[in-house]
Amino acid sequence: MELMTSHRNYEWLHNLITGDEKWVLYVNHTHKRQWLEAGETGVATPKNDLHPKKIMMSVWWGVKEIVYWELLPTGCTITADLYCQQLDRVAKKLQGKQDRIYFLHDNARPHVAKSTRKKLLKLGWITIPHPPYSPDLAPTDYHLFHSLANYLGEKKFNDENDIKMDIDNFFNQKSRDFYERGILSLLGRWQQVIDTDGAYIGQS
Repeated sequence: MELMTSHRNYEWLHNLITGDEKWVLYVNHTHKRQWLEAGETGVATPKNDLHPKKIMMSVWWGVKEIVYWELLPTGCTITADLYCQQLDRVAKKLQGKQDRIYFLHDNARPHVAKSTRKKLLKLGWITIPHPPYSPDLAPTDYHLFHSLANYLGEKKFNDENDIKMDIDNFFNQKSRDFYERGILSLLGRWQQVIDTDGAYIGQS
């Protein structure tokens, strides 16, 4: 309700930058529905390894394109210090492109740490409030990562360079309309939350 009433001119969404982290698997299995006649046996789907080889990706984007993304070193996870360093790299990419930046991220611990809040104040970014445990209101989750997961389905990678090349290809093949649609869909989702008294919104 606050976002719907305090920003009546929604042009500010064109200055919104958002992002998140995602584990990317080296071997991806997709569980597909199977329609079977009586007595038929379905095709077995490989089970995921209990400890699959994976690497963490961080990404930031807006209505026009991907601003910055990177793969973390193997075994590395996000800390507040690392996140602040990443924000500096994002800010460098945005330098001279936007006078004002509205920033949306979730409430993961590194994102809300004291050092992160100080970093955002220093950068002069306006942080957009985000309800806890609400991936349905985070465009990176419900739009970008959802599409990426479909793209990666059934793919297998030999090394980190293969993953980099394929993810880069995914980002580059998306049109500006894809990124714009993901950000501007926030308006409808905020309104849906209000209309349904806070009910969770599924994938659209």
